[in-house]
Amino acid sequence: MPALAGARELALYERAAHRGAAVVIREYSSSFGLASRLLAPQIRPEIENIYALVRVADEIVDGTAAAAGLSIAQQRECLDAMEAETVRALQRGYSSDLVVHAFALSARRAGITAELLSPFFASMRRDLDPAPFGAEELRDYIYGSAEVIGLMCLRVFLNGEYINDNERRRLEHGARRLGAAFQKINFLRDISADFTALGRRYFPGVDPLAITEEQKADIVAGIRADLFAADAVIPRLPASCRRAIRAASAFFAELTDRVDATPAAALAGQRVRVPGPHKVRILAGVLLRSR
Repeated sequence: MPALAGARELALYERAAHRGAAVVIREYSSSFGLASRLLAPQIRPEIENIYALVRVADEIVDGTAAAAGLSIAQQRECLDAMEAETVRALQRGYSSDLVVHAFALSARRAGITAELLSPFFASMRRDLDPAPFGAEELRDYIYGSAEVIGLMCLRVFLNGEYINDNERRRLEHGARRLGAAFQKINFLRDISADFTALGRRYFPGVDPLAITEEQKADIVAGIRADLFAADAVIPRLPASCRRAIRAASAFFAELTDRVDATPAAALAGQRVRVPGPHKVRILAGVLLRSR
């Protein structure tokens, strides 16, 4: 095939890969989907590509594969195969899996390596083990399942920017705390469903079906501390992503407030959400403040 024709075919394949990845964030997350609209056009596709990979991997262990009839062992095999294919794609810049290909393109441009990928897949595998979490194990899990996603996104945001080492460490700390906050509030609002449907007990010493007001208040305080630490560094982010991160943080702060206002006993019977119109109002507020 002539080089020019080959280049056109590759460009077409890359467009198709990204378009496939972009569908994932719109289908699975209204919060992140809305916030991502505030990203600069040149970085929005990169974040969509990252989200698609981690969401598809998460779906393997969150019931989709089981609903298709896969055993725990087969789900683990799927994760192993996906991780291996992603590592190969990072090395060679190509995958026959469109979502993996899209992720690899963005990862190679931003300098995302297997150093961040390996903890993520380790946490996904841990979800296939119903054993309760200890405190240290939960910290490791949250690092792999959420904090590394923040670090991946940060590498996209800082790509091409000059940042000294001290500033980079400060921003990395904020990215990790924001990822941890997102993960913890999702754990809390889904505490009963995660246990009854998937057998998971994330919070050490907490009975998912009988969480107390004191336990809920302690978890909420930790989430708010994470959000506070993350919000402190948002003004230091590049303008290309600042509004989007502020919106995402505001969405989850509102969700935290709503969970806090919900009686602990009621968490077993309802999934607390932020209504769509309220998300739009939050988004509008972020836009107004940024102007």
